[in-house]
Amino acid sequence: MDHHAVHDVEGVDPHLSITRSDARDPRPLPPVLLLHGFGSSSQRNWVDTGWVRVLNEAGRSAVMVDLPAHGDSAAPADAGAYAPSRIRADILQALFDERITPLRDGEPTSGVDVVGYSLGSRLAWEFGATQPETVRRMVLGGPGTADPLATFDLAGAERFLAGGPASQDPTTVDLLRMAQAVPDNDLPSLLALVSAITTEPFDPQAAVPKMPLLLVAGDQDDYAGGIDDLQDWAPNARITRLPGRNHTNAITSRLFKEAAVEFLA
Repeated sequence: MDHHAVHDVEGVDPHLSITRSDARDPRPLPPVLLLHGFGSSSQRNWVDTGWVRVLNEAGRSAVMVDLPAHGDSAAPADAGAYAPSRIRADILQALFDERITPLRDGEPTSGVDVVGYSLGSRLAWEFGATQPETVRRMVLGGPGTADPLATFDLAGAERFLAGGPASQDPTTVDLLRMAQAVPDNDLPSLLALVSAITTEPFDPQAAVPKMPLLLVAGDQDDYAGGIDDLQDWAPNARITRLPGRNHTNAITSRLFKEAAVEFLA
């Protein structure tokens, strides 16, 4: 795998880590951009779970971006670096760095396919809606109409991390648990990301991606509420449900991987 940094965006270094894993026998198809979830990383979300191996074996090259304060990316002091719009701009720069070109008729390797999970799905939905000239197809895992980070109890989480009682909000407790499961996570910086995300509420109906979409969720995923609405709003969307899976373990599902590879082919 080739591991490197993203170039400056508008004169500012985003300090994002990008990793590329090329297929040994590539098919004439675009690379696949992989966007991980909150509190996770490219390594944890995509490498350790076998996604990169499966994609490479299917002849697909994978481009992974660690979000700010996640994985090998830096935790910026500038709060604006965590805003979803800024993250999407940095992701676009990452694709330029990888010499990914806009979609062109007659050039099957142009553009990019996208697989996002959880927070990565929210970013992918908006990215696909705002960059239709770049994105060919998308697979969104664990998507919903509500952004769980939008109602995150920041004050309660900060009190808990300072040694106080746990938040009374079950979603906040669950998200903190997921973030704490990764020993190297910078929790104060992750809270800075949550704070920035609340300044740009997720409004999936305001900007809808028009390319083909596969929406995937476990049938026990409480975070995927409204997935049927997403399918109704997007003109080229369909849903795959994963039996017995929830928001935490859907990412490891073989059915998820197989459905994504088939859809992106």
